[in-house]
Amino acid sequence: MASVNSLASTLQQQLADALTAALPDAGTADPLLRRSDRADFQANGILALAKKLKGNPRELAAQVTAALPSSGLIKDIEVSGPGFLNITLSDRSIIETLAARAADSDRLGIPVNTAAGTTVIDYAQPNVAKEMHVGHLRSAVIGDAMVQILEFTGESVVRRHHIGDWGTQFGMLIQYLIEHPGELSHEGGQADGEAAMSSLNRLYKASRVLFDSDEDFKARSRDRVVALQAGEPETLAMWQRFVDESKIYFYSVFDKLDMKISDPDIVGESGYNDMLEETCRILEETGVAVRSEGALCVFFDDVKGPDGNPTPLIVKKTNGGYGYAATDLSAIRDRVQHLKADTLLYVVDARQSLHFKMVFETARRAGWLNEDVKAHQLAFGTVLGKDGKPFKTREGVTIRLEDLLDEAVERATAVVREKAGKVGLSEEEIVENGRYVGIGAVKYADLSTSAVRDYKFDLDQMVSLHGDTSVYLQYAYARIRSILRKAGDAKPAAHPELELAPAERALGLHLDQFGEVLSEVATEYEPHKLAAYLYQLASLYTTFYDQCHVLSDENPAEVVENRLFLCDLTARTLHQGMALLGIRTPERL
Repeated sequence: MASVNSLASTLQQQLADALTAALPDAGTADPLLRRSDRADFQANGILALAKKLKGNPRELAAQVTAALPSSGLIKDIEVSGPGFLNITLSDRSIIETLAARAADSDRLGIPVNTAAGTTVIDYAQPNVAKEMHVGHLRSAVIGDAMVQILEFTGESVVRRHHIGDWGTQFGMLIQYLIEHPGELSHEGGQADGEAAMSSLNRLYKASRVLFDSDEDFKARSRDRVVALQAGEPETLAMWQRFVDESKIYFYSVFDKLDMKISDPDIVGESGYNDMLEETCRILEETGVAVRSEGALCVFFDDVKGPDGNPTPLIVKKTNGGYGYAATDLSAIRDRVQHLKADTLLYVVDARQSLHFKMVFETARRAGWLNEDVKAHQLAFGTVLGKDGKPFKTREGVTIRLEDLLDEAVERATAVVREKAGKVGLSEEEIVENGRYVGIGAVKYADLSTSAVRDYKFDLDQMVSLHGDTSVYLQYAYARIRSILRKAGDAKPAAHPELELAPAERALGLHLDQFGEVLSEVATEYEPHKLAAYLYQLASLYTTFYDQCHVLSDENPAEVVENRLFLCDLTARTLHQGMALLGIRTPERL
């Protein structure tokens, strides 16, 4: 299906052509078009041009207006102030454009970016043998939304879950398991996520107590790290058991979050072990990294410690061990050279911004990143409790992610159950919708906040039917679906010949902006702008629903059909937009 030009882009082009025709000396000029309260759009570019050409802005505005084609797009144009153009579009052009969008069942007329490349997204970075917490939630939710959005716009996306599956703590864990072989066995075969994490937790705590109290065990654990790094088969087999057990748990959490995750997407720190030595050698041979007090370091003019001395990125430690930087730089090499990525997107806590700034700069100096291959950290803030402090239990313990999700679903199910009688939901539907509403509430609360800002985790607010919540959007969608079911023989149909009420026009103009918003979100990595667009869409629909009776017997058939058409396109846009944020829209609520 052919993509559909938005009203704004068509108008922008007509204005740019009129500027060139009226003012040939101006070269290519930007009409500076934006949405306006005074009309549908305002063009402010003539004032700057008038200054440049030393002309009268109002006279120039009149010339540009005269040069516009009579295409039926514009209903009214008014020159105001110092040459601003207030432009009102024709009702016909709005409905005709929306009808073209509605005809495209798959993409609503939104173009695929023909210049798209390959992006590797590094997100949801859990650690082996450790529980996932609220910090992992943000990385997973934001990363998953960016995967969906970029793929929709045409980008080829490679998912990467860079799990913490290597390091000195595995010496302790493996040694303990060798000495207590039954610790990861499960009665009755395969464990569920909860049981897997419970075993890992128990083993981690027991091994830590022994490590801290028994010098002989500590020595054996350190020897085990050496065996692990050397690839000794028994040690590697034990290590693999920890990874496999942790995956059972990870997958159960991602399943709760309604996210797809598969084995090929998981490439942990261990996946780059074979590259570490070569990465260090290349950096040292090219002079990007230098030896300092026995360690291999990269220095930066603008990174200094509190004492004023340079703070380096340590690639290889004095004892010969590799730092996180060696793994991160090896991952960049792999993603650029083997996966052929044009863009590397890291969805990582803002507190790691300095580390990634240094890693990216090192990769640029080494030539792995350049004008054609870029890396970007989509940094996110901290999850706070209602009290505005980092989100922890009363005892100061980090809150388990699973407990949080279960509580969200429980609260949401209660909200759904309260309303279920009116729409006749079965118990099965109540449970399913409760899950979609609860998980959607958690995701939307995260995604509707600019990623870099901290946000308050307040379940009462998240599952509220009022305000900027996913529940409000899900109910708007379900209400439209209900109207379409009740319409009987009346079917949605566009009628460009009709005059539109103000609420219909406002809704129609907003519907037409969907593609432009998605393009901006994909380019700027700002999913909160999609959430804001959808909330405004639901709000405009509520106004339309209140002011324009859809199924009224007093309305002529064509008015009913046209309003059903606006309802249908709003539902499809909400459904598509929410899906891109990873949120389900139940048909009945």
